[in-house]
Amino acid sequence: MHKPSIGLSLEGLPFVFFTAMATVTFALLNCWIMATLLLVILFLVLNFFRDPERVVPQEPGVAVSPADGKVIKVETMRDPLTGEDRTAICVFMNVFNVHVNRMPVAGRIARIAYFGGKFVNASFDKASTDNERNTLLIEDEGGRTWTMVQIAGLIARRIICWGEEGDTLARGQRFGLIKFGSRVDLYIPSDYESSVRTGEKVFAGQTVLARKK
Repeated sequence: MHKPSIGLSLEGLPFVFFTAMATVTFALLNCWIMATLLLVILFLVLNFFRDPERVVPQEPGVAVSPADGKVIKVETMRDPLTGEDRTAICVFMNVFNVHVNRMPVAGRIARIAYFGGKFVNASFDKASTDNERNTLLIEDEGGRTWTMVQIAGLIARRIICWGEEGDTLARGQRFGLIKFGSRVDLYIPSDYESSVRTGEKVFAGQTVLARKK
């Protein structure tokens, strides 16, 4: 899988184009209230779809955050794919965060499972089981399995996964995107422990989320 980057997610280009065209059109018509409003919306769209480069930690035995945002939960939860009880680290993304998702560890995407569902606030506990979500099972270089869940939120209405089953990706590599507010849960292996606490801000591909014990 190859995902090019121009500092802006390619999925955002249609939104940017049409918003920019509408802004220019209303400005030419001297409708300054609408032009100003659309200019603000254009700024928000550009902010939402930004895709900055990240410095990915290279030390062994660590996993990085799959998403930008705030850690809202670190606790034992039932893994939706394996059925095991594992430590889960849940990261909530608001509309002002970068929404490009990245691989927590180097490994192969062994399975992808999509589940339809509701669109309740992604910060609620029931979002993990009730909301629309896309689940990836990752086998790392040591044979461990990691489960990562992209969860749609109250505003989010589309989960995008560029990765496909069988793809082998590097730690910190882009694999997906969730539009307009959402959450990512990461279920870690038993020989890893969380390096973050509830309330901490994290950055995808850069913040160390878990370390090997």
